[in-house]
Amino acid sequence: MTSRPIVPALAPNVPRRNRRILQRFGRLGMRLMRWRIDGEIPDLRKFVIVVAPHTSNWDFVVGLCCDLALDMDAVWLGKHSIFVGPFGRWLKSLGGIPVDRSSAHNVVSQVAAEFARRDQMILGLAPEGTRSKVESWRSGYWHIAHAAGVPILPVGFDYRRRAAVIGTPHATSDSLADDEAVLKEFFAGITPRRPELR
Repeated sequence: MTSRPIVPALAPNVPRRNRRILQRFGRLGMRLMRWRIDGEIPDLRKFVIVVAPHTSNWDFVVGLCCDLALDMDAVWLGKHSIFVGPFGRWLKSLGGIPVDRSSAHNVVSQVAAEFARRDQMILGLAPEGTRSKVESWRSGYWHIAHAAGVPILPVGFDYRRRAAVIGTPHATSDSLADDEAVLKEFFAGITPRRPELR
């Protein structure tokens, strides 16, 4: 009986970085943290990943290691304030896109247009938008996926199991509330690092 790999192989249509050194670094990080990936990334060229619950800075570390270990070429939006100096340039090289949340830029239409322009694109977002306890999610993830016509893939960082759990792709309907209810049902089974902030 063979043991299950901590990182599944990517399907053919999923965009890749093809950066083996970074992939080894990500896999080493996952081994050191004793994390694994449960499930498989769907064989799709374009989709939005939503990661929740987001209660700790460790979520970023886990997510980055998973992304690198998979060798998946994903982009993600982050607070502009973290993209400073050499560290900021490094984050951009890993798919980071700085966003100024205090400005009234139309991020949804810009990102949807980027989906239309590219042949392949994966966007990762944390719909809570903060590590603090929130009453509701920010809806940008849904509006981006809906405008771009791409499915939403839920991924939960389960600290009890030390696993990044991949859900089932969900095509948006015309109802944000209905779609969010389906996604939140998946995340109800995920244990965050700080459950009191859920």
